[in-house]
Amino acid sequence: MKLTVKHLDNIGVEVEGFDITQPISNEMQEELRALWNQHGVLVFRNQDINPERQIAFSRVFGPLELHPLKATRSEEYPELFEIESGGSKDKSMTAFYKGEAVVGRLDWHLDLHYTGKPNHGAVLTAVEVAGEGGLTGFGDLEKAYDALDSETKALLDKIEVSYAFSMQRRHMRYVNLDGYEPGPHSPRKPSDVNFPDFPESVYPAAMTHPVTGKKILGIVEQFLDRVITPCKAGLSNDESIELLERLVAHIRDPQFHYFHQWQPGDMVLWDNWRAMHCATGTPVGVRRRINRTTIKGNVELGRVLLGE
Repeated sequence: MKLTVKHLDNIGVEVEGFDITQPISNEMQEELRALWNQHGVLVFRNQDINPERQIAFSRVFGPLELHPLKATRSEEYPELFEIESGGSKDKSMTAFYKGEAVVGRLDWHLDLHYTGKPNHGAVLTAVEVAGEGGLTGFGDLEKAYDALDSETKALLDKIEVSYAFSMQRRHMRYVNLDGYEPGPHSPRKPSDVNFPDFPESVYPAAMTHPVTGKKILGIVEQFLDRVITPCKAGLSNDESIELLERLVAHIRDPQFHYFHQWQPGDMVLWDNWRAMHCATGTPVGVRRRINRTTIKGNVELGRVLLGE
């Protein structure tokens, strides 16, 4: 197999010439990892995917991590995290946006960001494609950092930001709440969906990628709470809030985004240390199934703010 790439909208590449049904040589594995590190988001089309092939492909990029909730795992393949809408789980995932009921919408985030140790990456494959909606968005935080002015970059080197886990979207300080109303069955606290109460986590506002050494903007809107001790960077509390508002507006700039419209046979790999992602959600009753495998993170990019 000879790999070629085609650039996607704004960020990431589509990899052509790959066939998941064929053995992946050591040379091919190195080439795939190099493309992952270079581009952050890789899309593969027209793949004959089954769970065994997805799991084997994902292991090319590192050891896999099981989802902490057993209820979301495949019984036969525990490495798979099953994302499903259009069924019995819709009640807790339904909210209203300007009067329209949407299932499974998620704001820009990094997976496991609220733990201080995000996973390195993940692979999504299409099992059942939504007839309407169901896009997955990706945003390149390396490009977002590079686009900042030098004065802002210098300021980010001096500050840390905290993330506070919350089940209620209306309590998240920096997501867009215009026209939002929770659904009648939206979880009110983590224990409603068998999650623990996570303590705050803290990250550098400008992170360094553990593999590439490139600077990454450490700002995503979901769970973002505050700047830690802004006075150490010469900022008042008001100035620190305005800074985060400006940075959140910056990461929402479409020039850093790619939205994937799922087709049968699609597989998407992304670097969770570099690329944030979101989900547009689906209308109530629309079937959508995605299989996900998670590549374990072996580096703590942040820390848990406990006892500080």
